[in-house]
Amino acid sequence: MTDLYYIEDDPDIACTVKEYLEQKGFAVTICATLAQAKHALKMHVPALVLLDWNMPDGRGDSMCRWIRGGWKELPIMFLTVRGDSSDIVFGFENGADDYVVKPFALEVLYSRILALLRRAGNVSEQYLSCGGFRIDQNRRSVFGSSGEISLSAAEYQLLLYLMENKGKTVTREKILEQVWDVNGNYVNDNTLTVTMKRLRDKLNQPSCLKTVRSVGYRMEDTI
Repeated sequence: MTDLYYIEDDPDIACTVKEYLEQKGFAVTICATLAQAKHALKMHVPALVLLDWNMPDGRGDSMCRWIRGGWKELPIMFLTVRGDSSDIVFGFENGADDYVVKPFALEVLYSRILALLRRAGNVSEQYLSCGGFRIDQNRRSVFGSSGEISLSAAEYQLLLYLMENKGKTVTREKILEQVWDVNGNYVNDNTLTVTMKRLRDKLNQPSCLKTVRSVGYRMEDTI
């Protein structure tokens, strides 16, 4: 099921769009404020974002720029009453991929969502998030609240494997097998201990990275 976030403070419009799109097979999460949407994006990246312009805690154009700062390829579609040509141009200049003016026909909205997803592909699979950290797999980059974090190849692969298994406890043996042995590299248990210590130091001892005593490690959301 394709999931999307709809950032909209009008409950009637939000409910109507949500019900229609869910009948079409989408999973829709409503965010009534920009703060709520930012929190949701840090936890999970959807396939697409629908965005209103006028929100109680800010403007959609600033939200669009914020999204582009962290998720460059995430499709964004404005749904707004602001239909002047200058507003539309400004929306695209700030990172929007499509712009729909209210009122709109639900069938037209659905068609444009499908067209945008065809162009973008499943971008959500590119990004992994946990505890305020995110991985852009296409760029092999890791980001935290202060920006990009430089990791060695082994540190990156370790974090990637833990994030791919977010919420699950993975054993030390499985990590050694998947991160090192799969590449034909001979390692011992101390290799993981040293790499984990360096990773934790670079991530500033994150609370989302748990040690499961005598078993292994687990990544879990804490914000």
